Amino acid sequence: MSLSFRQSDILDIASTEGRVTVDGLAERFGVTVQTIRRDLSELSDMGKLDRVHGGAVLRSGVSNIGYEDRRGLNEEAKQRIAARCAADIPDGCSVFLNIGTSTEAVARQLLGHKNLMVVTNNMNVANILVDNPDCEIVVAGGVLRRADGGLVGSLTAATIRQFKFDRAIIGCSALDADGDLLDFDLQEVQVSQAIIAQARHTCLVADQSKFQRPAPGRIASMADIDTVYTDAPLPGNLPDLCRDWQTEIILCR
Repeated sequence: MSLSFRQSDILDIASTEGRVTVDGLAERFGVTVQTIRRDLSELSDMGKLDRVHGGAVLRSGVSNIGYEDRRGLNEEAKQRIAARCAADIPDGCSVFLNIGTSTEAVARQLLGHKNLMVVTNNMNVANILVDNPDCEIVVAGGVLRRADGGLVGSLTAATIRQFKFDRAIIGCSALDADGDLLDFDLQEVQVSQAIIAQARHTCLVADQSKFQRPAPGRIASMADIDTVYTDAPLPGNLPDLCRDWQTEIILCR
């Protein structure tokens, strides 16, 4: 698909400013917001931009999208994924929830669960689950990443190794064609690897935007994951690989 002149200009603006808004672009180009939404959707389909609530952000391969923008990215899909994942978590079990907006969505779906023990390195998850009086919350210590409330580093990994979880619910920044889970922060990669090692059953929650983004740090293979909750069929030959790996794929539509 070739770019229109307006779409090329939109990319130039995004390259300069990092983010564009639907309303701002509509005013700038003198077109309707529906036209701009269509432009942004097409640019997203081409892998040029990532859609967020109210606009889009420039896609990056070496640094993550801003936390608030990630919250608005594919929000409805994340809610469907979270609801299905939480429905499969029984009362009375121990659960780890790691850093990410998808795992935070799962935490909100756990507010009605009973007799849970949740360990997390995500301050936002801990604050969400405060509203569930039947949930014991353990926060894994470490270096606080102010941008998103995550706790990372060797202290966090050491704390995680003191536990054995019934379920680990993890997110990732990207998922590549080889089936590797990827992230931007190498300290977070170390923590995620410790989580997978200490879980009896590991679940990945990842919407389809993760299929289109690169990231430099390798966490693990989907072969190390028991269940994947997503909102679209996996690309390429990943479905066949997952069958070989006995990794269950659950589509949440």
